[in-house]
Amino acid sequence: MKKHSYEVKVQWTGNEGNGTLNYKSYNRNHKIIGDGKYTAINGSSDPAFLGDKTRYNPEDLFLSSLSACHMLFYLHLCSAHKIIVTEYVDKATGIMEETKNGSGKFSEVTLNPKVKITDANMIEQANELHKKANELCFIANSCNFKIGHKAETIT
Repeated sequence: MKKHSYEVKVQWTGNEGNGTLNYKSYNRNHKIIGDGKYTAINGSSDPAFLGDKTRYNPEDLFLSSLSACHMLFYLHLCSAHKIIVTEYVDKATGIMEETKNGSGKFSEVTLNPKVKITDANMIEQANELHKKANELCFIANSCNFKIGHKAETIT
């Protein structure tokens, strides 16, 4: 089995002078930095946890990872099956449930890809490839909950 290693640096930038003196004395801002990457990602926590709503939070990034991984496998499968995709947009949604002790987990994610292809005769096959893409997606295979799909394909 092939193994792939990944490394990313997460740097907290939210010390406002008193460090983590108390829950409200610091902000949750941070940068996600990858060696050789063009730009850093500005992150924070969800606003429900005193984060900056203008920055991506870990939940946003988790959901986008699922969506992007699915899309990349889907495009590969379409290419291999001679289905020409000209547009792909997904508005993924997810539900995270918080527990009484403050932890939580995602209980559901639905991918909602809108796909445009060149041949109307391939719509049914194009829709079927979403199932195979889900089976192949590295991120989806790492989840302990079902990932739903509500794909729409047009020409």
